[in-house]
Amino acid sequence: MSQRLISLTLAIGIGLTTAADAQTASPEDARAIAKDAYIYGFPMVESYKTLYSQAVDQGGPNFKAPFNSIGNTANVFTPKDTAIITPNSDTPYSFVWMDLRTEPIVLTLPEIEPERYYSVQLIDLFTQNFAYLGKRTTGSGGGNFLIAGPTWTGETPEGITKVVHCETEFAYALYRTQLFGPDDLDNVKRVQSGYQVRPLSAFLSQDAPSPAPSIDWPKPDLAAMTTTPALFRYMSFLLDFAPTDPSEVDTLARFAKIGVGAGLPFDESKLSPEMSKALQDGIADGQKEFADFKTAKIDTKQVHSNEFFGTRAFLKNNYLYRYAGAKLGIFGNSGEEAIYPAYFVDSTGAPLNAATNRYLLRFEKGQLPPANAFWSVTMYDGKTQLLVDNPLNRYLINSPMLASLKPDADGGLTLFIQNQSPGADKESNWLPAPAGPFYVVMRIYMPKPEVISGAWKEPPMTKAD
Repeated sequence: MSQRLISLTLAIGIGLTTAADAQTASPEDARAIAKDAYIYGFPMVESYKTLYSQAVDQGGPNFKAPFNSIGNTANVFTPKDTAIITPNSDTPYSFVWMDLRTEPIVLTLPEIEPERYYSVQLIDLFTQNFAYLGKRTTGSGGGNFLIAGPTWTGETPEGITKVVHCETEFAYALYRTQLFGPDDLDNVKRVQSGYQVRPLSAFLSQDAPSPAPSIDWPKPDLAAMTTTPALFRYMSFLLDFAPTDPSEVDTLARFAKIGVGAGLPFDESKLSPEMSKALQDGIADGQKEFADFKTAKIDTKQVHSNEFFGTRAFLKNNYLYRYAGAKLGIFGNSGEEAIYPAYFVDSTGAPLNAATNRYLLRFEKGQLPPANAFWSVTMYDGKTQLLVDNPLNRYLINSPMLASLKPDADGGLTLFIQNQSPGADKESNWLPAPAGPFYVVMRIYMPKPEVISGAWKEPPMTKAD
């Protein structure tokens, strides 16, 4: 029997028919529990927005492919792409949402030229990066990789290069294929055409197992689902497909005291006014904890983005870190794959705002980001967390563009970060910013040891004035 059926049976058996029935915590305790449940569940619910838009909402603008099928994008992200916040625009994406309930899925990768970076990031419903395929981990030679859900215990079939286990019943495979420049797009399409996705039965030319029960996917309420107690309804739904890890038994039991958990019929509309306020206050407490953490630790570079993404073992159930990753750039890579130095404030600690300031980002001679693959610097709107529309249609500056950039007289490199053009003689090095708040994310793919160790430091963002 699935975890969903077990949970529903238990809930019905003890008479739980509404969120209020499931709640045993006092409003005071509920507020503290809601704070922790919000931080725990936000990444799952934020991820669900992408799952729904890419794999469920077939008439929507961001739909990519049905479950267990691949959707390729033959271009890079632009401001018109809104499904993922803080998107990467220097590697065209491919997307697979995998339903692992009845059988594993086999991902086939082609052999590609060694100089081209490509990767398949495997992400569970908690937004943990449980494994990687591609240049860094499995090489450029391709292969057949079996992705198994939590209940699969079969032997490794013939022809399978590697078996990878996922702890949740749905998983996300996010492919990145390096684009060297606009004239390289056909080559990226060729690589993408070699990506194959098949259920194990199809890979083995066998009969498919009986299909899993159909799912009534709740439509995302974008106005409420991550900022109000509605979050707990989506979170409970997703936990139906995420068997409880032994390390989290007590955590999930605590969440159940406010009616949140697999099989629990959470309905925010049935909450008493007192409980509704307690849960909303708990969410506000969680948001404040993150805001304080960001100001004290992230903005001051005491904690870095590479600490927010990884396996469960790497994250050690640090739910605030997992929340930070989802809040600042969901589906970010683990540190071994890529590191993301981010700029939210200038060298004086003031928030970045191009309505009133112009900025410089200068790399000293020989101090460009050390990468075994490549690096990029990308601009984001501080309000929408999306790419910034601009007259150059330039959303980033990256290492493949170095030949077109103008070096400083001493061999260094200065980037001009501002809203208006710095002048024709400097426009090659201009990264356009919105006329308002913004932030910049540096991406270093396959970072060299000096990046991972912290020996190399990203330069500060300084005011041009």
